[in-house]
Amino acid sequence: MPINLLPASAAAFAPRATPNIVLNTKVDPWLTATLKRINRIKRPLNSVPQHFRCLTETLSSQSAIWTLCSIMLAKAPDSELRKDSNPLVEALFNYQLLHIEAYVVHVDMVSQNEVAFKLTPDTIESLVKYHKEVHSVDTAASTWNWSEKEVQLKKLQEDFVQAANRFVYRTNATALEGLEEDGAGELLSGRSDEVKAAIMGLFLPLLPPPPRLVDVVRPTPLLPSSTGAEDWWQPTLPLPSQAQMDPWKVVPSSPSNTSSGDSNSNIWATSSSTSSRDSNSSLWATSSNSSSGDSSSNIWATLGINEIQLPSPTPSFCQPYSSSAQSPPHYYSAPMSSTPIPQLPLPSIIMQQQCSTSAGYGGGFGWENYQTFALPYGNVI
Repeated sequence: MPINLLPASAAAFAPRATPNIVLNTKVDPWLTATLKRINRIKRPLNSVPQHFRCLTETLSSQSAIWTLCSIMLAKAPDSELRKDSNPLVEALFNYQLLHIEAYVVHVDMVSQNEVAFKLTPDTIESLVKYHKEVHSVDTAASTWNWSEKEVQLKKLQEDFVQAANRFVYRTNATALEGLEEDGAGELLSGRSDEVKAAIMGLFLPLLPPPPRLVDVVRPTPLLPSSTGAEDWWQPTLPLPSQAQMDPWKVVPSSPSNTSSGDSNSNIWATSSSTSSRDSNSSLWATSSNSSSGDSSSNIWATLGINEIQLPSPTPSFCQPYSSSAQSPPHYYSAPMSSTPIPQLPLPSIIMQQQCSTSAGYGGGFGWENYQTFALPYGNVI
């Protein structure tokens, strides 16, 4: 993309100078016709140098001032404008027509095929005056007051002065078709609207500072794991407990790895012939542990029942009811026996009577003499 270059005379606050003109090796017919129309003296235009000389002399004249557009501006701020029922009277007394004038500083018909215009000092002065006396007053009245408002307003005026002096309107080179005698001219083909929009875009509003953000202090939300004041008096939920132990169960004396929680036997269930094998096994295992291995074998040998081989169950003990005074209960762990417990048959039809002081099991073994035996378990209350 070619670089857009402008002469030094197009810079801000630069004085007017001879325009910089660059023509192509072949001149367009519309440019030749335009130069012949504006020249009072017939001049030969048969070569590129002749066109260059004629165009330079015409645009360098002090009278070569172009009217880019006309803008209707207010004469005073809104608070000082005249109020009248007739809109025509208001327009005559309150508004003025400002002609935006400029001169040509650059013509390029080779690379960019454009022409550049720079505002005249009189136009710049008129725009700056309107901005300071009317626009600044109106925009200041429409905004609220803050500490640095005057500083911002002054800076806004200085920025407008710089923008007005830097303003350069660039358009297609065919705009030279509006050239008239003595180098003056007007923009054609609706280009005046483009200039008007660009000029009005220089009048910026006075922007107040953004409002300060106030930090709203919000209470920190309590996480579900945190404990607040409302949770102090709430009871703590109990942890899931292990399987409920039967109050009749005691610590096993069997070397088996079976847990006491797996045996849910009850001595009172032995009165039924259809009780489970675990309940019967617990009763007979307790009787076997209360004496030596030989005496237990003799007791079971007197029973003529169906033999059922079961692994060593978890024993339990039931203390029978007695009206005699009992000694205070003592709890202690049964000693672990290294001698394996023999596998004994467990009859389910032997136990037909309730466990009491008058109940007896064949062979002369009676529960009324239970205090004479050394019990391996503690009394259960």
